[in-house]
Amino acid sequence: MIVRKTIGLKGVVRFAGHHIWWLTTYMTLVSVLYKVAGWHWISIPWLPVSLVGTALAFYIGFKNNQSYDRVWEARKIWGAIVNSSRSWAVMVNSFVKNSPDTQFTVQELEQIKERLIYRHIAWLYTFRDQLLVPTQWEHVSLRWHFGKIAQKRQESEGIGLFKDFLNEQQKTNYFFDESRLAGAANKATQLINLQSLDLAELEEKQVLHMRKQLDMQKVLSDFYDHQGRAERIKKFPIPRQYANLSFIFNCIFIFLLPLGIVAEFAKLGEAGVWLMIPFGAIVGWIYVLMELIGDYSENPFEGLGTDIPMLSICRTIEIDLLQILGKTDVPQPIQPINDILM
Repeated sequence: MIVRKTIGLKGVVRFAGHHIWWLTTYMTLVSVLYKVAGWHWISIPWLPVSLVGTALAFYIGFKNNQSYDRVWEARKIWGAIVNSSRSWAVMVNSFVKNSPDTQFTVQELEQIKERLIYRHIAWLYTFRDQLLVPTQWEHVSLRWHFGKIAQKRQESEGIGLFKDFLNEQQKTNYFFDESRLAGAANKATQLINLQSLDLAELEEKQVLHMRKQLDMQKVLSDFYDHQGRAERIKKFPIPRQYANLSFIFNCIFIFLLPLGIVAEFAKLGEAGVWLMIPFGAIVGWIYVLMELIGDYSENPFEGLGTDIPMLSICRTIEIDLLQILGKTDVPQPIQPINDILM
């Protein structure tokens, strides 16, 4: 997530400035062919080009709206995870206690609470890691130069900026179930299952009243619901017939753009044709930029700077849960690096 109030020209150029070069080259080529080579026949009427541009703007707007909806839904899912996690910690802290028929020591009860809270923190970080596994349609999975650009952006403007966010003590505290999860296809799912088995065992030992156990099981079901909604966004992209055709239509429009405006600029005089180069490049670049915004917003769990700040949310939950347990030695919140918060 970009945390600066404004992105600024430098950020925009870093994101899509390299497209200016090929656009300028293409506009120059058409200008030279029209003015120097005298190929006036390459010009076409401006009206059909403008119709294509108008239709394309609506189409890109539709795609960008869908991409924004995916980003906003992803953020709402993680906001719900925050709320449910706090409810879970409060229930663990207040419900786990001796009944008239049990005589657990204070230390034993604290160990039970820690196990339930620490396993949930492990679920948070495990689930985040699973969401960051690339799918075949994400940018980092693309072939050739396109994938390399995305990988470079991951390292310089994404998850590459936030490494080693868990120290050895945290890993030891939270990931104590790793041996039980060996071979699990979905570790996050199995961690919630282990929580449920623990609750059933505590109810049998009469540490939890049956009604309280059912309330806590409901929160675990909420976590499954949150996980499933996030996995739906991760594993189901915008339908390719919408996403890919937007790119194709954009290419067609940019191909037609200089052919439609070169004759119009030629009417301005001797230098008019050459004025077409910067103006045509700017118009084409705006359309390319609109396409890229929707394209990079489509996947909110891709490990790029435009992602949902899952790591920051996980750390916020971790701090809250540890303090509910009464811990004083808690980690620091995740801070932005280069105006990027992950």
